[in-house]
Amino acid sequence: MPDLSQIVKAYDVRGVVPDQWDEPLAELFGAAFARVTGAEAIVVGHDMRPSSPGLSRAFGRGAAALGADVTEIGLCSTDQLYFASGQLNLPGAMFTASHNPAQYNGIKMCRAGATPVGQDTGLAEIRALVEEWSGSGAPAPAGTPGTITQRDVLADYAACLRGLVDLTGIRPLKAVVDAGNGMGGHTVPTVLDGLPVELVPMYFELDGTFPNHEANPLAPENIVDLQARVRELGADIGLAFDGDADRCFVVDERGEPVSPSAVTALVAARELAKHGGGTVIHNCITSWSVPEVVRENGGTPVRTRVGHSFIKGEMARTGAIFGGEHSAHYYFRDFWNADTGMLAALHVLAALGGQPGTLSELVAQYDRYAASGEINSRVEDQAGRAAAVRAAYAGRPGTELDELDGLTVTTADWWFNLRASNTEPLLRLNVEARDRATADKIRDEVLAIVRA
Repeated sequence: MPDLSQIVKAYDVRGVVPDQWDEPLAELFGAAFARVTGAEAIVVGHDMRPSSPGLSRAFGRGAAALGADVTEIGLCSTDQLYFASGQLNLPGAMFTASHNPAQYNGIKMCRAGATPVGQDTGLAEIRALVEEWSGSGAPAPAGTPGTITQRDVLADYAACLRGLVDLTGIRPLKAVVDAGNGMGGHTVPTVLDGLPVELVPMYFELDGTFPNHEANPLAPENIVDLQARVRELGADIGLAFDGDADRCFVVDERGEPVSPSAVTALVAARELAKHGGGTVIHNCITSWSVPEVVRENGGTPVRTRVGHSFIKGEMARTGAIFGGEHSAHYYFRDFWNADTGMLAALHVLAALGGQPGTLSELVAQYDRYAASGEINSRVEDQAGRAAAVRAAYAGRPGTELDELDGLTVTTADWWFNLRASNTEPLLRLNVEARDRATADKIRDEVLAIVRA
């Protein structure tokens, strides 16, 4: 019996292939997905990992055996799969492990309209069926098996994004794009084709072994090549995508990273102008600048926990037009509330190319405070150290504490958030202040307690 507790996470399936899961297990997941969703038809896509095509096909076979018609869209980014789920109004499954090492793979599942499937919305039932069938095998189909057909949706996906952000009238831009050998190398050329953007590709060869660097642009060491190339060429902007290209990270013309909070604020201002106001979701570790910019542009900011299920849940509840996270995930009502790094990148390109200044000058209005970035501390007693931090700041004059997501401590001049990792013995600290000296002081104060 496979140990599904090791691979079925809160929002997806993820593990080492073939040690923790393989094609026969993927076939059972496909059958269970068809049973739980009750779908007559589904759509399936996969990334460039060596194990992805086989796992994807096995999943499709399992779903078809239970009567679901399967549309295979083949190589795609995760947001391209969300597009297919939304456009075709079908439940979908994406085979990817995002930025994890090559030996990993996983499944991100959604219901029709790209509505996410997580533990509370079907994943627990899927796991239970797979566990049951692992011993006895999937039930024999009661009726006619479903069909399996192939369909290419890349051009339609690109047309959808280009219809949401008009770049045809911008000034010519030079953009260096680092795909990290991930799915950005597949999607970016088609999306930008024919636009006034000179594309300088880096690591566009699809290679799930990630020969150049890990496809996680939030880690500083993974964007050094991009930064150097932007400076060397005098480019206007640099863009880096993660392995499944649902996240996008931006560097300016100096090769300096642009905070995802600044990107969130910039895109929020554009979406608010487009929709004439509305609600914007942001998580509890985005910059103070995000709710400020939202209010300044006639919108209503709503703060939520970190994580796509919380963002998407709040977007559905409030009818929000946009949501952004400090992890460089960006969510759009016009894109079925799903996250798409490519659409956020188009917004940044449109904003940059719609005015004469540099990107650093443009984002300065959205990057207003000094931030620490996320600092991880390995501690065995997460709860105990977090409690010690809470005790140190509780009751201080002018200090507010909340526990929406971990511990957030706020004053008029600074705030910090301390959260426990769900998967590792880590405490994650984010600090922001009105000036660098204060940010550094609070950072050092909190870390002294955490690491005592």
